Amino acid sequence: MLRHLFFFLITCSLLGFAQTKHPFTFEDMMQLKRIGDPVVSPDGKWVAFSAVDVNLEQNTKTPHLWIVPITGGDSIRLTPADGKGEDRIRFSPDGKRILFEASRDGESQIYVQDFDTATGKLTGESSKVTRISTEASGGTWSPDSKWILFVSSVYPDCNDDACNKQRDDEKAKSKVKAKIFTQLMFRHWNSYFDGKYSHLFLVSAEGGVARDLTPGAHDVPPFSLGGQDQYSFSPDGKEIAYTSNIDEVQATSTNSDIFIVPVSGGAPKKITTNPGSDSTPLYSPDGKYIAYRSQLRGGYESDRFRLMLYERATGKITDMTPNFDRWVDSMAWSPDSTTIYFTAENEGEAPIYALEITQPEALPQGLKAGAWPHMIMAGFNDSPTPTPDGKMLLFDRMSIAAPNEIYIANAPSPTQAQTCTVIFGRRSGVECSLPNKPLTKLNEPVLSQIQMQPLEPYWFTGALKEQVQGFVVKPPNFDPNKKYPVKYLIHGGPQGAWGDDWSYRWNPELFAANGYVVVMVNFHGSTGYGQKFIDAINGNWGGPPYEDLMLGLDYAEKNYPYIDKDRECALGASYGGYAINWIEGHTTRFKCLVSHDGMFNTQSAYGTTEELWFNEWEFKGTPWTNRELYNKWSPHMFATNFKTPLLVVHGQLDYRLDVSEGFQLFTTLQRLKVPSKMLYFPDEGHWVLKPQNSRLWYKTVNEWVDEWTKTK
Repeated sequence: MLRHLFFFLITCSLLGFAQTKHPFTFEDMMQLKRIGDPVVSPDGKWVAFSAVDVNLEQNTKTPHLWIVPITGGDSIRLTPADGKGEDRIRFSPDGKRILFEASRDGESQIYVQDFDTATGKLTGESSKVTRISTEASGGTWSPDSKWILFVSSVYPDCNDDACNKQRDDEKAKSKVKAKIFTQLMFRHWNSYFDGKYSHLFLVSAEGGVARDLTPGAHDVPPFSLGGQDQYSFSPDGKEIAYTSNIDEVQATSTNSDIFIVPVSGGAPKKITTNPGSDSTPLYSPDGKYIAYRSQLRGGYESDRFRLMLYERATGKITDMTPNFDRWVDSMAWSPDSTTIYFTAENEGEAPIYALEITQPEALPQGLKAGAWPHMIMAGFNDSPTPTPDGKMLLFDRMSIAAPNEIYIANAPSPTQAQTCTVIFGRRSGVECSLPNKPLTKLNEPVLSQIQMQPLEPYWFTGALKEQVQGFVVKPPNFDPNKKYPVKYLIHGGPQGAWGDDWSYRWNPELFAANGYVVVMVNFHGSTGYGQKFIDAINGNWGGPPYEDLMLGLDYAEKNYPYIDKDRECALGASYGGYAINWIEGHTTRFKCLVSHDGMFNTQSAYGTTEELWFNEWEFKGTPWTNRELYNKWSPHMFATNFKTPLLVVHGQLDYRLDVSEGFQLFTTLQRLKVPSKMLYFPDEGHWVLKPQNSRLWYKTVNEWVDEWTKTK
């Protein structure tokens, strides 16, 4: 009897422990640390990174510097937790110091501090290296550890910092805030053009006056939403390669090019002639090559990103991925210059690939026979980073159930890499993934208390009779015998994709947490399925993508009996917002809709956006040269069909899709007496980024969906 009682108590205890896990909440998400890319010390002993802490009550995001032994162990904060924050750590090549960015005096500057490689700790006091009034960011060491390259936005007609400061002070003191525009791209994303251009500066690591290496009225580097640096030092420290777009009308051009300029000063030399985008130059460690990413078609921001190699001695350029039908993303050279590691999206993941360059002398004539990128790491990865000895590979990894952590694996031998093949199509070929393990576990204490469901992929026959991929996320405490309402998420881009990755802005796990099945479809136009699949959306926004969305939901309803097809709500942002607006005029199958920053009127959207190349490519011209196509795919033309309750969300500072698009949509819904509500953010752009605004966003969106789907 006592034995049975003992086992009963143990069972109850274990059940009680299991029940301590709870559904994901917004407050949980704000506790998670947002981890940056791995940076390896020159001796290969340490891995440094930044991690952002969110303070919901103070409405702040603060980055701090961390370090972890490469052999494993606890991650240790390098800088004070109560400080104003530091970001972008970089080890000096001699290993004696680090640099980082900080805004300790209210403006971003570059700081340097001594580093003890034996203990992995900072020593002494940090020193401010830059004191430029226009602020400094993007710090990078020269190979000899004596100089620091950084970025600052300045007035092109100013020859020194005193001139820039005087100009800024005069603007700040002036009672007149009017602006005069003489060119397009007078505003971009969330800010107006202020007359400044980003330039590359060089300053001594001991401090002093910084020297402008790229003067003129062009951005160096150009605007970017993230990713790798658009500039780098040559291994001998004598040259810098950088990206810039020097076309006269930047609003209609994607033609960035690679330039090189001597560190000693002089005129830059353009080394690429491609009409599309050339970017992210990266010197090989032996100094023979510059690897970079390239898009062949000008004016198309979603053309395939290829990996190109520029031979410095001859100027010859080789396409290293002529038959690799995926987008090359973040990349890194192996220390011996024989391999390039890169990531590329594929069917909801972002594997790491290895491309061997075993016969450099043959590159001008072509690649080594049989040379292919070989997949070496499955999963959703980023920032492959070899150790200085080339024996280990570090990288970021995320999933739908966890944000970035840093992972480590043994670097592949040539034999190991060649046993794998490129994975195209529906998991064709041999899947390979090197043994790996997490090096950081900063978010484990929070995630271990949360119950989440994995991402479940499915395939169906979509538009053009082609296979299309969808995904399902079930709610916590899922019961297969119950019926659940559906949140149908539609991604933006449109050249984007859902996958086994993490998002703070549109988090599928958080949408599922209050009792919903989340369904997502990577319609024609999505990345990770080949360029032909992407191009299918050009000039066809309401065609195959809409058909895919309807067929993908049909498939889920038919094959997942726990889905209640009478309680479904569709939600989308950016192109997803456009798709919601299109759905509003073409079907009444949903109980409600949510449109965030969506295009409503294609013609007015053209006149109020800034990156005109996007609209001119997607709609094959301008409203006055191809009005028929603009009208064909404009949601506002179908307003007489609007019936489904719709929540409109838009930000005042969204200059990609002007807030007037949201106002037009809301006005139309109200005049038609369609149940509607608008959530307006005066201080947000295309994305809702401020913590408390994000909390309001999730609350308003989820309450709207609950209102229309929780009861039949």
